[in-house]
Amino acid sequence: MRSTTPQLALLLYTGQRRGDVIRMGRQRVRAGVLYVAQEKTGVELAIPVHPELATIIASAPSGHLTFLATRFGRPFEASAFSHWFRDQCDVAGLPHCSAHGLRKAAARRLAEAGCTAHEIGAITGHASLAELVRYTRAADQRHLAEAAMATLPKG
Repeated sequence: MRSTTPQLALLLYTGQRRGDVIRMGRQRVRAGVLYVAQEKTGVELAIPVHPELATIIASAPSGHLTFLATRFGRPFEASAFSHWFRDQCDVAGLPHCSAHGLRKAAARRLAEAGCTAHEIGAITGHASLAELVRYTRAADQRHLAEAAMATLPKG
């Protein structure tokens, strides 16, 4: 995924909302952990930085307080980031995609990797298991069913 933009990578590897992603910067990363105080809920998270995300943000321009900046070098406002992201999805021929969809995709990817609901919630900040179930419903059902059956004793 090396050709991924920092915008896409931050959304996909942190599972955070747009308002949290636009506030992320190098000052929030210590010893390989990204510290996030979620804007909407106030939940404080410590998210280990995935090696792929570390590579992507290390190669991104670093002259700004936030990882993501407008073409004018200023931090994004949440609505401006959403509009910018929407435009990028449209240009890429992906009108069905959105920044929030990547939050759901992050949760789904964690579920497909075998993470428990509590592990996923530790990344995304979801407190409600019902909400996590809604986010991970699209997880690979066959993969999960095979993993579940493999845990049953043989014979």
